[in-house]
Amino acid sequence: MLRIERVLGSRLEPELSEELHRLEHRGAVDVVNVPIADLARRRLLITTRDGVELAIALPRHQKLFDGAVLVLENDSAIVVRAATERWLKLEPRSIADAIELGYHVGNLHWRVRFGGEVLFVALEGRPEDYIARLEDMVASRRVGISVLDEEDEPDHAASEDGHDGHHVHQHDRSH
Repeated sequence: MLRIERVLGSRLEPELSEELHRLEHRGAVDVVNVPIADLARRRLLITTRDGVELAIALPRHQKLFDGAVLVLENDSAIVVRAATERWLKLEPRSIADAIELGYHVGNLHWRVRFGGEVLFVALEGRPEDYIARLEDMVASRRVGISVLDEEDEPDHAASEDGHDGHHVHQHDRSH
């Protein structure tokens, strides 16, 4: 396990960028996909795309970010890539279904965003685990479900017309 105790800088910094470019041509840049919810953590156990286990323990003044360079050596590098945040889009079929859905989601302490008449739940695990918690509502078709990936920044604000400001696209997981 490789221990990471500091961020070396951003892949966009000229001196780091040039070295990373050289290593990329040799296929020597590994990537660690960090879920957006984990970027603020200073301690993290995670595995890179190439299977390198990392024990990240950053000082208080540093945090992970998209493009953070964690390792830069003559023959290899490891760079952070912020993983796209995934959402469960829940569409209640009636006001009564919306109230019941809100009750369940609140009791489960799921992180949510509102989008007009739909509720977006941040997926921090397998979608199947979330769907199983709403099994009765899903099976009786009182709540429509789809899994979405954000294409842009995760922190878009809701627009004035009440529609959610996220740019999302749907995957083939409609129920």
